[in-house]
Amino acid sequence: MTLSELFSVCLNVPYSQVGRSANYVDFPSKAYKRMGKTIWFAHRGFLRTWKELEPFLAKEIADDNVHKIVIAGYSHGGALAMLCHEYVWYHRPDLRAHMEGYGFGAPRVFWGAPTAKLKIRWRKFTVIRNIDDFITYLPPVFLGFCHVGSILKIGERGKYSSIKAHFPENISRELAIYEENHSRQQ
Repeated sequence: MTLSELFSVCLNVPYSQVGRSANYVDFPSKAYKRMGKTIWFAHRGFLRTWKELEPFLAKEIADDNVHKIVIAGYSHGGALAMLCHEYVWYHRPDLRAHMEGYGFGAPRVFWGAPTAKLKIRWRKFTVIRNIDDFITYLPPVFLGFCHVGSILKIGERGKYSSIKAHFPENISRELAIYEENHSRQQ
């Protein structure tokens, strides 16, 4: 499945609402996991929403009949995809080689400087950034937040306003251009 197709599925699949929505103004971080002496922190609002969603996905993730997991989300859902990706990595070590995660237009979730021990958790997670998409630059780095995994930059600087760069139709358009250019290079 191409990134364009995955993004289309992400936008069009029927969703069930669980709990409250995250608040983008709520920037403070909160300790999320303690791994021995290592503690990692996540954006409090996204973490609160993930914790409401987690019980609904835990059974599906724990299912031994599942042999591959692809996690994807757009915007706020991209932040939740990042937390879900880590949850799968932690709870299903047997799937680490068979999982992928994508945050289309995802904001920053991780707080602090990830150690090498933490970075490995998201080595198969990709943030897709339409270059001027302002959501992918929030919360600001000066507040201590960063992306994890890798960032795939699509689009051209100045092609869209920072708001329009986040619109799903513009992300879709830029993904199609990226895939067309990438397939020509191979």
